[in-house]
Amino acid sequence: MRHPVVVATCLAGALALSGCNHRQSDAEVKRALKSVNVIDESNLNDIMLTVGDPNEAVAYFQNATQQEPARIDLKRGLAKSLIRANQPTQAVTVWQAIVASPEGTNDDKVALADAYIRTNDWSKAEATLNTIPPTHETFERYRLEAMVADSKKNWKKADSFYEIAAGLTTKPSGVLNNWGFSKLSRGDYAGAEKLFGEALTYDPTLFTAKNNLILARGAQRKYDLPVIQMTQTERAELLYTLALAAIKQGDTAVGKGLLQDAIDTHPQHFEAAARSLAALDA
Repeated sequence: MRHPVVVATCLAGALALSGCNHRQSDAEVKRALKSVNVIDESNLNDIMLTVGDPNEAVAYFQNATQQEPARIDLKRGLAKSLIRANQPTQAVTVWQAIVASPEGTNDDKVALADAYIRTNDWSKAEATLNTIPPTHETFERYRLEAMVADSKKNWKKADSFYEIAAGLTTKPSGVLNNWGFSKLSRGDYAGAEKLFGEALTYDPTLFTAKNNLILARGAQRKYDLPVIQMTQTERAELLYTLALAAIKQGDTAVGKGLLQDAIDTHPQHFEAAARSLAALDA
């Protein structure tokens, strides 16, 4: 019996509340729309930074920073987009401005060091990394520290930084491949082979590591393909790499056999291998 009274009371309260809020409705709608726009913009920013065309992303963030020059997040988006678009020199300028601003962070300094490395300015990269406190322990920081140490042929320090970086990520295939290439360049072929193999356990599709693994094995005169995941085309390309390694070692007969295997294995005409074999026969 009391239900109608309760409903009536609630309706009256709702109408009263509606009347009280009428004057504020415009402001609330604007705030709500602004919130939605921020969410939509955030999603668009993420898309531009990941799956969008790099050059389109650069244009998008250039326009956005012109409209809102005070927003540091848009400047970071521009710098990252310039890196993706293979424009590291322009990215350096943007990262420098970000680092110099009051909102600049240690992560921004790491990004600046990365941009310096991409422009082959190793001394500035090292100087930038040296301004970062040792308490800032991130994968990207140690990955770059390892690369800088590599460039100076400071192998002990490079190995230490590579090891730390590999332990700070759940996807270490890339840094393990870099570490392996460092070992390869030093002539530590067995150590390189081990690291390339480890990289492939984390990412069996990483062809660069597969090719580097073959180079490391070829340098040790191991002329058989290891048991790794590969497509038929990849198998032919790896046989070709192994053939060139054998020829470089002076094992020409082995190299010719491997070139023929590469030609026979490739699902299409393998022009590079065919030319190499013809040159040897000539």
